[in-house]
Amino acid sequence: MSHPVTAVRQGALGAPRVGLISFLNCRPLLWGLSRTNALPDVRPLSAEAAGEQLVANELDLGPISLADYLRHSDDLLLLPGLAIAAEGAVMSCNIVSRGARKELRSPRVGLTATSRTTVLLARILLEDLLGLSPAYFTGPPDPAELLRTADAAVVIGDPALRAFFDSRAGTSPPAERPDDNRLRVHDTATLWTEWTGLPMVFAVWAVRREYARRRPEAVAAAHRSLLRARDLGLGSLDAVSAEAARGTGFSAAQLGVYYRTLRYHLDSRGLQGVERFAALAAARGEVPSHVDIEAFDGGAVL
Repeated sequence: MSHPVTAVRQGALGAPRVGLISFLNCRPLLWGLSRTNALPDVRPLSAEAAGEQLVANELDLGPISLADYLRHSDDLLLLPGLAIAAEGAVMSCNIVSRGARKELRSPRVGLTATSRTTVLLARILLEDLLGLSPAYFTGPPDPAELLRTADAAVVIGDPALRAFFDSRAGTSPPAERPDDNRLRVHDTATLWTEWTGLPMVFAVWAVRREYARRRPEAVAAAHRSLLRARDLGLGSLDAVSAEAARGTGFSAAQLGVYYRTLRYHLDSRGLQGVERFAALAAARGEVPSHVDIEAFDGGAVL
């Protein structure tokens, strides 16, 4: 789901190393940053690379998948108010299947390596919510390719967003699939919200604790810049959508719906969703059983 973006000025001495995800879902924030030029060392990366570099101390702050934040919270502090989340549909993190959900019992499910949070969420939904006993395998981030040998697949990004729009538009299935075996799209965030009554947080923003101790004023300034850029982008979604649509195969109208569906704020209900996800993930042994969710507060960090 990576698309070219214009990096902000790079390399200012002493500035925090800031990661950004160069995916469609982050374009409102990227759009705002490209117009404010407030952060001098911004590094557009894939979602996986942004999280990995933050954990490896190759970045000082940036976005990280919720699952990876929970696994490394001893080294990280949340940056308040920033997230990629959804309450109801997320549109671009889906379980796709042949046939109706009720027809699945012990499905063979294809996973991708491109979103640790979505894969973990899908496993929780399939097993804990739907009571299924899937057999998993990892394959390419292409639903058509995964479904050649699977009953269902977990997909994110452009392929998932395309499948979502196609399913809502009543697009006909490919010719090789029989009509009674057409593709069904199950939005993971919709299932989560219907089940828990809470938003689903897919990614958060975090800062390394050690850097926050050394440079709290730099973190506070970067945090203000990110919030301002987010608000600027969200206040200009028609322009953001038109720019983001170029070369993607999506229309500006489709991306406008997408950006207005996503939540870019982390509020108290979002934190409740984080805590619920953490508890379910811990029960499966996927994250530590006791995670202290601590936020940067402008200077007084532990």
